[in-house]
Amino acid sequence: MVADAKVKVAVRDLTIRYGEDVALSDVSFDIHEHEIFGIIGPAGSGKTSFLRALNRMDEFTTGMAVDGRIVLDGHDVSEWRNLYSLRRRIGVVFPLPVGLPLSVYENVALAPRLAGVRKKSELDEVVERCLRRAALWDEVKDRLDSLGSLLSGGQQQRLTIARALSQDPDLLLLDEFSIAVDPVTTMRIEDVLKELREEVTIVLVTNLVQQARRLADRTAFFLTGELVEVAETEELFTGTVRDQRTRDYVEGRFG
Repeated sequence: MVADAKVKVAVRDLTIRYGEDVALSDVSFDIHEHEIFGIIGPAGSGKTSFLRALNRMDEFTTGMAVDGRIVLDGHDVSEWRNLYSLRRRIGVVFPLPVGLPLSVYENVALAPRLAGVRKKSELDEVVERCLRRAALWDEVKDRLDSLGSLLSGGQQQRLTIARALSQDPDLLLLDEFSIAVDPVTTMRIEDVLKELREEVTIVLVTNLVQQARRLADRTAFFLTGELVEVAETEELFTGTVRDQRTRDYVEGRFG
């Protein structure tokens, strides 16, 4: 990673609480433009809470409170006047495929329609482009009118990625995207993500440390609400990390 890479997301003194429980405590780090930024750590370490705060899901999560700053392209996300304009810039892929009760075509076309695209030729172009980017086009091009829910689990997850890309985000958040996907499909999606790095900034939350090693340019290790350290990913796996807890986690001694 180039030392002077542009900062896409700046996190400063971020604390996240659910009532009296602290999910993430006073963390600060930067995410660079056009990198895959991995976040690893055991369950309950604050990884998903960070994604929720970045996408301002706290406004829809009872008891969730966010202190500190998350700055996207120089603008504090908490001060974004139009929440939906913020979310159009941030695509999210959840652990389990969340297919809308629509056809394959309409799953991908929905966001462009909501953004004002009306011409069928333009929608066709968006749908094909996004399905191709998600490595799904060849498998579904002859059944675009079929329900997305009839696809296999791996295909539904790639449809979810296509739908996230259809809003033309410049930041893509992935939360355990492969938890319900077979290994072959997981590798296909990983290949897609490597290509997408050229177009978007990707934040990858994963419990699979080897997945972070395969994909992430840099990786942050969260543990019980603390940011233990951030480093070039390969440094975390070659014994050059500063904190013994990181070494123990990536070597499988706990987690």
